[in-house]
Amino acid sequence: MPKEPYVVAHVAVALDGATTGFAPDAARYYELAATWNEDVTLTGADTILAQEPALASAPRPGSADGGPLLAVVDGRGRVTEWEALREAGHWSDVLALHARDTPPRRAGRTVPELVTGRERVDLSAVLRALGERHGARVVRVDSGGALLGALLEASLLDEVSLLVHPCLPSGTGNRHWRGSATTPARFDLVGSRTLADGLVWSRYRPAAGR
Repeated sequence: MPKEPYVVAHVAVALDGATTGFAPDAARYYELAATWNEDVTLTGADTILAQEPALASAPRPGSADGGPLLAVVDGRGRVTEWEALREAGHWSDVLALHARDTPPRRAGRTVPELVTGRERVDLSAVLRALGERHGARVVRVDSGGALLGALLEASLLDEVSLLVHPCLPSGTGNRHWRGSATTPARFDLVGSRTLADGLVWSRYRPAAGR
């Protein structure tokens, strides 16, 4: 029986843990992301919706043969640029993650779907299905705080990777990588490196018996 995949959250953050309000080093972020050679990139609808205006007019080199699957948690059925995502050149295919109460999708839509949960997408069931049906061994979460917080609250993260930038962001509000998660959690530091330009890359795993 396939094991559930290893789930790692890789996040670019400012000194206060915020994920917005500053310009992250995208090149270094994605260079480090290749560490895990993920089978699935898991993201949330808000992350995709922020990119949709640019996606609509971006080049479409086609799906990436041998690349990871892009799985998007879209419980409210808001994502529309599925073909642009599939052909963006980063992923081998796309998978829409819906709940039973997700609004009806337009007729003729060709994106594959995985439906779990009733009102919200059941993230635990999603991860099991990714392992059992798609053979996923590693899932890298590339998303904002809402999805990361939900995974953290459900104890579904095996590793947290933080690329810390030496700045404090502009603006206010709850923009932390953990979202609105409130459950206390302890982590063990498993590695830390100081990089160029004052960046620090730290990796943590949930402490035993947390």
